[in-house]
Amino acid sequence: MPSDLTLQQDNLDRLIAGTHWAPHSILGPHATAIDGRPSFAIRAWLPQIKDVEVVSDSILWRMTRIREEGLYEALLPDTPLAPSYTLRLTRHDGTVAEIHDPYAFPPLLTDFDLHLFTEGTLYKAYNSFGAHIRTVQGVPGVHFVLWAPNATRVSVIGDFNGWNGLCHPMASRGSTGLWELFMPDLPEGTLYKYEIRSREDNVLLRKADPYAVASEVRPRTASIVHDLSCYTWHDGTWMAARSEWDPLTAPLSIYEVHLGSWMRVPEENNRWLTYKELAAKLIPYARDLGYTHLELMPVTEHPFDGSWGYQATGYFAATSRYGSPEDFMAFVDAAHQAGLGVIMDWAPAHFPDDPHGLAQFDGTHLYDHADPRLGYHPDWHSRIFNYDRVEVRTFLLNSALFWLDKYHIDGLRVDAVASMLYLDCALEASQESGGRAEAENRP
Repeated sequence: MPSDLTLQQDNLDRLIAGTHWAPHSILGPHATAIDGRPSFAIRAWLPQIKDVEVVSDSILWRMTRIREEGLYEALLPDTPLAPSYTLRLTRHDGTVAEIHDPYAFPPLLTDFDLHLFTEGTLYKAYNSFGAHIRTVQGVPGVHFVLWAPNATRVSVIGDFNGWNGLCHPMASRGSTGLWELFMPDLPEGTLYKYEIRSREDNVLLRKADPYAVASEVRPRTASIVHDLSCYTWHDGTWMAARSEWDPLTAPLSIYEVHLGSWMRVPEENNRWLTYKELAAKLIPYARDLGYTHLELMPVTEHPFDGSWGYQATGYFAATSRYGSPEDFMAFVDAAHQAGLGVIMDWAPAHFPDDPHGLAQFDGTHLYDHADPRLGYHPDWHSRIFNYDRVEVRTFLLNSALFWLDKYHIDGLRVDAVASMLYLDCALEASQESGGRAEAENRP
């Protein structure tokens, strides 16, 4: 049994069963005493590993398997301060790897972050929520943050742990409903999702990251760790001049376009153009015709081509259909350098019910209304956002600000406004409560 008597059996059972909400209270380094002397106990939960050693100050400490399911412990005597260490793993196939322990790093969100989130004023949550490459205590890795208030456990899953939700449980941040975990050593390009255990019916859900900035090309649905800070912009002249314009008096002529339909390549199975090809063809075409702005039908990530992007699952991810996030940045950059503004259609009214998306996100109607009269759009067979929830408003406001900030978008054209304003928007006029047709019946 573990040396720390505060580790009760039920806590260990919940960790092993995948229902513990505070894994840092068990795992990682913990101060203890051996024969009255200050020492440390290090615990690791590694269900897929055969043997583990702690490497600290060039000394190897063999970890003891204290539970058959894969819970290990090593006692470091005469250690008054939390040690710096790595874990040397021996897998069942005999291969050896050395890693940093995710549970040696405390949660990174500050109390002020949590306060602003619950208050609804965390307007740059996209800089901390989702998956962000960080260096913590000199160790590079990825910091994951997710909102799932009705979950009993949330884990990060991916190729790095065999998509096993028991391996890397996240830490709950209490009543905020946020969960977080810093995972050292993960590189950019890592595929990941979240495994969520629902409080209501104890089912396991596998969800893409609502704040992901990159996703796999459909029909694959994993999120991708990606750093958006590497692109070098060249539109400084445009951005400086834009701040001086008066939009009420400046000339405005808009060319609306769906990037996947504007032009195809027939000799290559009728494929769509990439962001790079669109920059070379679409931008000079619109400029030569005298337009001042391009209006792009949504480039937010979406699972169904036929929706034209109006039913999004990735409100922070430029669709991977046409290239990388940097490719889309380069498209906007090229438009600005050519004297064209870029407006983006943005659809904060409703979202599809694809199982990897926002619907029933933590096993409950989290992003939408539970009442189908308020939460379901019969024309589009999609879910309607619950604007009464401060966290949902934070999510949508952050999405809008994100595109203006990270991609230099010049404006947003908000889609389906009537369906957000009128409860009877989708009802037929003959129905009891009357009806109101949507101005634009988008897919």
